Amino acid sequence: MTNLARLRSFIRDMTRLADRHGEDEQRMLDEGDKLLRSLIERDDWLPEEFARPSAEGYRQYLLHCDPMERFSVVSFVWMPGQRTPVHDHTVWGLVGVMRGEETCEEYSREIKPTARHPVRRGQVDRVSPRIGDIHVVANEGGEVAVSIHVYGANIGAVRRHTYDPENGARRDFVSGYANASIPNLWDRSREA
Repeated sequence: MTNLARLRSFIRDMTRLADRHGEDEQRMLDEGDKLLRSLIERDDWLPEEFARPSAEGYRQYLLHCDPMERFSVVSFVWMPGQRTPVHDHTVWGLVGVMRGEETCEEYSREIKPTARHPVRRGQVDRVSPRIGDIHVVANEGGEVAVSIHVYGANIGAVRRHTYDPENGARRDFVSGYANASIPNLWDRSREA
């Protein structure tokens, strides 16, 4: 059985954090990082339908969106070899790897690669326009990877950009989500 109480508690804590410090990006990143690390240290809460890979490409599943769209929680599922295009976020974000490993290649605003690093199980990576927002994420390992992302907006509805690494040409996109429903966090009948 999936332990949705962990996700429910995380969302409650993120909501409290947004209530207190939603306008303070650094506090959201610092305190949200701790909350996300705590969530991903146990892998017993994510419903299987939000961890399904697809041979067609990586999947982005909405798990929760704050009613005021101050933050969203998303699971990303990657088969080996899958990767994003070079893209930005336009909002702060936290990426916590729960299964497998991901590789992040960072880019400058001029769309030049600047750094590359692994994000291993239990680690959290950060993005924002202020600290660095443009990257490529890939699963270069041999197993399915699952990461939990928290963004400072309803990320599936945010107009963002992909970039051509050859010439820096920018193209608008809105990512959307792979799922039509979200986990039912509030049905506690099975817990009773």
